[in-house]
Amino acid sequence: MRRSLLAIAFAVAAPLHAQGPFIVDIHSDVAEVQQKINALATAIPESAYGWRPGAGVRSVSEVFMHIAAENYGIPAMLGAPAPAATGITADFQTTMTYAGKTRTREQVIAELAASFQHLHQALHVNTDQNLAEKIKFFGQDFTRQRAMLLIVTHLHEHLGQLIAYARSNNVVPPWSR
Repeated sequence: MRRSLLAIAFAVAAPLHAQGPFIVDIHSDVAEVQQKINALATAIPESAYGWRPGAGVRSVSEVFMHIAAENYGIPAMLGAPAPAATGITADFQTTMTYAGKTRTREQVIAELAASFQHLHQALHVNTDQNLAEKIKFFGQDFTRQRAMLLIVTHLHEHLGQLIAYARSNNVVPPWSR
């Protein structure tokens, strides 16, 4: 697994040679969590995609689609528009609408892959030079750097959630075997 993580990180970082270390580190971290989320999406059987730990809590499929939606929605708030086909704009409601559509396991996996590709491309609106720039983010004053950190923490939060969901469904995360 380590080799493929490095391959992803180098592929992502290659066009960033003019960027500073913070941006490269963000891409590397996103690539690592991306690989784990994609591995869980593939490891969890379709029969468990509707599983939820309790009433009113996101199902497995809904968590994956929430991640995909935010991989488009958060960059849209940073000035990197989502593909028109997603219907996602800087209006948070469009992100929720996208995430709420029912999809098959294969569609969820494809949506995740496309959303991570978009996220890596969209992060290029940020540079080490504009990280201190103030922006409105979820109605609050943020710096671009804080927004990028939110992207990473959001992904890790849901990775942890998906690990718990997987184990609750007797699925061992592939990197733990």
